[in-house]
Amino acid sequence: SRHSTGLCVKFETDASEIHGRWTLTEDRIAMSHMPATGCSGLDLYIDTPTGPKWAGVGRPEELPTVETSLATGLVDSEKACTVYLPLYNGVSSVEIGVPDGASVRASERPAGRKTIVFYGTSITHGASASRCGTTHVARVGRDLDCEVINLGFSGNGMMEAEVATFLAELDPDVFVIDCLPNMTEDLVTERAANLVKTVRQSRPDTPIVLVEDRTYGDATFVPARKVRNETSRAAFRDVYESLLGDNVAGLTYLEGEPLLGEDDTVDGSHPTDLGFKRQADHFVACLRGILG
Repeated sequence: SRHSTGLCVKFETDASEIHGRWTLTEDRIAMSHMPATGCSGLDLYIDTPTGPKWAGVGRPEELPTVETSLATGLVDSEKACTVYLPLYNGVSSVEIGVPDGASVRASERPAGRKTIVFYGTSITHGASASRCGTTHVARVGRDLDCEVINLGFSGNGMMEAEVATFLAELDPDVFVIDCLPNMTEDLVTERAANLVKTVRQSRPDTPIVLVEDRTYGDATFVPARKVRNETSRAAFRDVYESLLGDNVAGLTYLEGEPLLGEDDTVDGSHPTDLGFKRQADHFVACLRGILG
C-alpha cells in the first residue's frame, strides 16, 4: 500500500530534454521476475493526436536517489507529458528537470473526466510489467482518456470486509473488482456478495465490474492450477447470479478465460507487457460501453 503504483504526474513543456530525480523508499530496485524499470523507474509518455505515445524511461541504477535523463533530442514545441511513478517501490520525492529557458507547467484536469477504481491483487499492482506505464490499468487510462485509481495490493486483494468499507467511501464512475487471483472458492463464497452490497449501499447507481481470474499459463499441464481457476470462477458466478436474484443492479461480469494467452506471463500468473496489453484490450472494450 506504500508503493506509488498507479500514480502519475502530468505537465506541459517545450523542453527538448526531460530529466528525472526521485528518491526511493525501499532498498530493492528490481525483483527476480520484474525489471528495475518497472519496479523503481519512471516512464514518460507524450500526447499525440492519436493518443499518448511512449517517449522515454528513467532507469534506476542506484539507491536511494536516482538522477537520470528520461528523454533527449525531443522536438522543442509544446508537449503534454505524463510521467508514471514506480510500481513496486515508494517515493519520498520526485522532481522533473528541463533545460534553462524551457517552460514547464502543470496540466489542467479536463472537465468531466471519468474515473475508474481498480481493486485487485499483484497483477493490478503491476507485476510483472517492464515499465510503469505498461500495466493494464495504465493502458486503460490512456486508451479511454480517464483517471484510474490503482488499488492493487500484492499478496492481498481478498475482498476483506474492512477494505469494502473503504472502497465504498470512493465515488468513481466505475468500480472494477479483480480479486480472484488471490482467492479460493471458499473466500469468494464468503466475501464477494458482502463487498458488492457494501459498495452498493453507499453508491447505489455506480456500475461495478466483476472480473474472473485469468487462466494460469501452465493450467494445461498442472491440474491443481486448472482446478483453482474452475472452482473460484464457479463460486464467483454463483455469487453474481445470487446478486442478480436479489435485484442488485448495475453489475457487469467479465470472464477470465480470454484475458491472457498461454505465452504472456513470466511465471504462469503475472503478465508480461504482451499479457497486460491483451488484458487491457478486454477491459477497454467492456468499460467503453459502460462509460458511454
